[in-house]
Amino acid sequence: MRLGILYLVFSGLALLVPVHESRAPVSVRYTEGLAHGFLVLRTLQGKTLAHGELTQVARGNVVTSHLAFHFRDGSLQDEVTVYSQRRRFRLMRDHLVQKGPSFPHPEDTSIDASAGRVAVKYTDENGKEKVLAERMKLPADLANGLIFTLLKNLPRDRSETKASMIVTTPKPRLVTLVFSPQPEDAFSIGGEKRQVAHFVVKIELGGVKGLVAPLVGKEPPPVDVWVLDGEAPAFIRSEGPLYPGGPVWQIDLESPLSAADATER
Repeated sequence: MRLGILYLVFSGLALLVPVHESRAPVSVRYTEGLAHGFLVLRTLQGKTLAHGELTQVARGNVVTSHLAFHFRDGSLQDEVTVYSQRRRFRLMRDHLVQKGPSFPHPEDTSIDASAGRVAVKYTDENGKEKVLAERMKLPADLANGLIFTLLKNLPRDRSETKASMIVTTPKPRLVTLVFSPQPEDAFSIGGEKRQVAHFVVKIELGGVKGLVAPLVGKEPPPVDVWVLDGEAPAFIRSEGPLYPGGPVWQIDLESPLSAADATER
């Protein structure tokens, strides 16, 4: 499940992009299949901002995942990710749309990993719609749309794992993601205390930009993600921004309610 939560967390400063080391994509430990789930997006104070719905289908070794968050203010975050899970996870295509009052800079980004094409539709400071279309040499470990899927499959005995990601400023650029396991946390599920894996995901800027960012308060904030381990790992919660300079929001699983239950609450 990729929720666009790491997609756009950069300041407006010019980037000095580091040279990317060659890395193999994450190995498949748990294959993805048919899924249909619901999520809720809240502030850290508990105010509900949006409701999300995930649908996922697998045909052979190719998985198509569609996640949409519909905000109460009419905003929309919608993402469709297509990837291969033959021995290793490899992104094929990703399309992310963010628009509405909750997103100060609406954007529509498409990635065709196999063809090395990235297209960004955005609105400039004068309110004019523009399109950036670029050909890029995209690495095999590209993680756009795959963050939560990768976290379920990472080796737990490794201090950190790195992957590549495209971010837009609005110009598309490659950066490095660093997944770091943390001490387990306890969650209550049905009144039973369960230990849950905790990861911190950071964007590694590298180069001069990486040295300067912490000093000027522009270092991209980390994203915290919790995953229930076991024979069938599952996403539990995430906390992080959805866009550059945005607030930290929380995403949780949500259970459907009958009309009667909803009225009582």
